[in-house]
This record gives sequence, C-alpha cells and structure tokens, in this order.
Amino acid sequence: MGERLDLTTSDGVRLSAVLLHARGGPPGLGVVLAHGFTGSADKPHVWRVASALAAHATVLLSDHRGHGLSAGLSTLGDREVLDVDAGVAELRRRGHAPIVTCGWSMGGSAVLRQAALRGRLLHGHRVAFPPDAVVSVSATSRWFVRDTVPMRRLHRLVETRSGRMLARRWLGVRIDGRAWPEIPESPIDCVARIAPIPLLVVHGDRDAFFTVEHPQALTAAAAGAHLWIVPGFGHAEAAADAALLDRIGRFLPTLLADVGAPA
Repeated sequence: MGERLDLTTSDGVRLSAVLLHARGGPPGLGVVLAHGFTGSADKPHVWRVASALAAHATVLLSDHRGHGLSAGLSTLGDREVLDVDAGVAELRRRGHAPIVTCGWSMGGSAVLRQAALRGRLLHGHRVAFPPDAVVSVSATSRWFVRDTVPMRRLHRLVETRSGRMLARRWLGVRIDGRAWPEIPESPIDCVARIAPIPLLVVHGDRDAFFTVEHPQALTAAAAGAHLWIVPGFGHAEAAADAALLDRIGRFLPTLLADVGAPA
C-alpha cells in the first residue's frame, strides 16, 4: 500500500501523501503525481495511475489541499503549485534524481505552472524545487473554460455556496469560497518559460472537458514540447487505460534525455 507520510507546503498546509517504491525503471528516478479535481490517494482510479507508474519510478502521490486527508482548501490549480513543489522537495530530500512531475487535469495545470514559476514568488512563497521534466495530461490551457457541458457544471459547483457544500458532502472536496485575489497566470501564459525543462503534453481526442485546442495551444507555446493526442482517450485518470500508463512510464527516460537539448 505504500509508505504514508505528511508533507508541509511553503505556505503551511499539511498534505497527506503516500510513497510507492519503484518496481522497475532507472535507479533513482522519481515521479511526483498530481491528481485532478476530486481526486486523492484513496480514489481507485488515482491509485491505479500511481501503481502503474511505480513500475517505472518511485512515485510520490499527495492529496492536494482540500482533498482527501490533506488540510486546507482547494484553489482549483492556483496554490496547488505549492503542493507540487512540496512533493518535489520531499523526493529531493530522499535523494531521488531525476524527478518528473506528472499532473492530471487540475494537477496537469499545476505541474505546468510549477515548472514555469521556478524561482518566483507565488502569494509570497517561493517556488523553489523545479523538476527535471514535466508530463501534463488532460490539462486546460486557460482559466474559466465554459465551452463544454462538464465545465459549465463544474463552474456551477465551485461558484455557488450550495455547490461547494455539495462538493464537500458528496465529493469530499473543500473548496475555497473566496475569489482569487488576482487572476493567476494561466498555463498558456507561462508555459513558454518551462524550457529548458522537457515537457510532454498528453490529451485524449474524446476529452469531454477540454477540447484538443488546449494541448495544441500549450505545445505551440512551449518550444520543443512533445504532444500526444491519444485516440479514444477521454479525460484524466478515470479514462487512462493500462496501455497509456505503460506508454507514459516507458517514455520517461526518453523525455529526460531532452534535458539541455536545443529547442
């Protein structure tokens, strides 16, 4: 079941995490797995992703703030950057190298922004632990997407008091009801700054939340990024089959070989 541990983010939020030791792959390789909205280590589809990737690397999976057993409130991809940073810091402390951040949906946006914001302040807290490579799956390129039915439903959930109460009771997610103090840089606004960190963007051609324009825009803005549009793949962890997870895991050494390569 993995090693249970607690992390503390730079803004003081306690995160519940689990460490799955590698069953294969290059020695020392670590993956920080950033789940999507409503996910946690206790959700079967998230655990399935972590377990599959552990065939290729040591995997650190933490419940994002406001999710699962972690403290705090969900900010829908803004302060979750600091959750990712705490995960990378923990693997660095344990001596893992190289380290790849692998985010799904909300987590996919968080890992993009965490790599791009390296060395910068986010709400007064420095993003201090960049990864060696990034994998972003089923992520949006911009905020306030309302052009699909699932996203319109999601906005109704998070923007109303009754919706947030429903999310807490039935989905186990505690959402910060305060509006963002300022609109954070979106993935498309900052993805160009990820280089020279290698980037893989994965998206399904049947994603009901975000159309393929999102991964296409992200990779167009990020010089040298890899783009996989996966036929038949839907959205995030729940739709990922064993073949896709194995493909991602096997590709990690190739992605890491891009470090320092010209764009």
